[in-house]
Amino acid sequence: MNTEVFGVFGDREAFEQFAAPAKYDRVLEGREVTVGVSDVALGLPGRTQVYDDEDGLCVLWGEAFIDDAGSTSTAKHLYDAFGDRGADALGLVNGSYLAVIERAGTARVFTDQLRSWECYYTDAPGVRVFGSDAAHVGRTIDDASPDRGAIREFTHFGNVFTDRTAVEDLRRVPFDGFLGPDGTGELRRFVYRPAEFDYASELAERMERALERRSGLPGQNGLLLSAGYDSRIILSQIDDIDRCYSIGSTDADEVQVARLLADQYDAEHDILEVDASYLQTLYDVVQYTQGLRESVHIHHRGNDPEIRADSIYHGLFFDTMFRGYFLPRDGFEMFGLTFPRNRLEPDPDVASHYCDLLGCFPDPDVRERDWEMLDEAAGRQFAEETIRPAFEKCLDRADSVYNAIDLLGVKLKPTLPFRAHLADNYIESFIAADAELVEWHLMTPPEHRNDQVFLDALKQIDDDILHHRPPDRPHDSYRVNQVEKFLRRKLPVVDAFDTAWPDRDQIYANNNMDQQLFPETESIHELAPRTKLRINDVASWLDATLDHSVAPDEVIRAKR
Repeated sequence: MNTEVFGVFGDREAFEQFAAPAKYDRVLEGREVTVGVSDVALGLPGRTQVYDDEDGLCVLWGEAFIDDAGSTSTAKHLYDAFGDRGADALGLVNGSYLAVIERAGTARVFTDQLRSWECYYTDAPGVRVFGSDAAHVGRTIDDASPDRGAIREFTHFGNVFTDRTAVEDLRRVPFDGFLGPDGTGELRRFVYRPAEFDYASELAERMERALERRSGLPGQNGLLLSAGYDSRIILSQIDDIDRCYSIGSTDADEVQVARLLADQYDAEHDILEVDASYLQTLYDVVQYTQGLRESVHIHHRGNDPEIRADSIYHGLFFDTMFRGYFLPRDGFEMFGLTFPRNRLEPDPDVASHYCDLLGCFPDPDVRERDWEMLDEAAGRQFAEETIRPAFEKCLDRADSVYNAIDLLGVKLKPTLPFRAHLADNYIESFIAADAELVEWHLMTPPEHRNDQVFLDALKQIDDDILHHRPPDRPHDSYRVNQVEKFLRRKLPVVDAFDTAWPDRDQIYANNNMDQQLFPETESIHELAPRTKLRINDVASWLDATLDHSVAPDEVIRAKR
């Protein structure tokens, strides 16, 4: 990858067994750890910084701020603080990063509190190897084998719930955790502690500071702009955004509103037209899944050459951190639509809730059973056996079932490949990982992490922010929007709202992708397009990581 951190708990000779030093912008050698760093933004303020001396080293890789660092580099400041405070020094760092520190004989690799960058590791080569690219770390394992249980989770849910990966002996550093030469551990930065305060006003103030920290990125600044709530606040507050990019057709309502937003804030606007490349399945895209998540969330992947930007902004993860996307909302069913009751579900079924959110396999319309697919009852059992333990592991950081449910979504981050692709090809800013915003999420009770509080905060920042409303949300009230959505679907005299994203199933069918992806495995053709794309993702990723290929029908047969 273009942007990468890779290292070994060993000397340079051990490092060079698995990586070519010339590939990296810097290689730092300590007594306990050797690490290589690649990042086009190396040395820029708020970006990757490195420091070393005769006693150790510090790599702060990604987007990282230390407010009181002054003119001292963030890596030097963290290095000094680690000598005084140990792991507590990580509380100084704000952003989306991995930190590699060696000081006084102690060597550690730390994630940020969201684990917004994964760190993968293995002991299989005889020395502990770690890095941000799962495929690179996985290739250090001699005769590596697929992890059938993890693959089964991915195929059914589009995510892997544990710290496993699609390869045996390849693991992830724990959430909000660290890696050492002999073990791993967890920190306690991400713990829910609800309080009473003015939720909207506090969010507005913190959002303004988070955006200010990330203003002034170099070169041509771009924004991935939808018609929704999230990205428009970035457009309104970052003055030097040159060009906005929206995915869809010229006449789509979402694109038209995005164009109006760009005009409102004096930015140029480009439409990224949708064609067969929207579901581009080359390894150039699949690599960003890390074998753990679906590539389908990399919406811009087919239009990357059209994005003429050096730096890029986006609103990814706003819906999770501020609007409670993963929280179970109560409602009643009528005519195939859920009408909300303005409260959280009083007795949520966690497994069913996550199956609905993630798009759980099996598909009830599938007829073929040649590869021993799960039937509906077995699928429910597998979901319970997979999701329930992952949820229960969240309870020690949460004060309620609802916050544990939300934490599971934070851990999963199913849309992370979207960000990983951007960060590997541009100077990218992950605003939702700001420490002040994460703290707001942890302090705000789940019933107040909703659209209304978020909109109140946006309007406090910019009272003209909703001058052009999202086309499918013409009202402030979520309930009223749902009612109008229902009426538009049922009444013949009005048009239904456009969907926010292109029709994946239609694009798959129009481009005969079954013959492209599975020409020799016709039984897979009966599956839903999303499931077929998952199968292709993990099979392609394994092909590039293992020293032998894995056929698509082997993926579908993966057992625990």
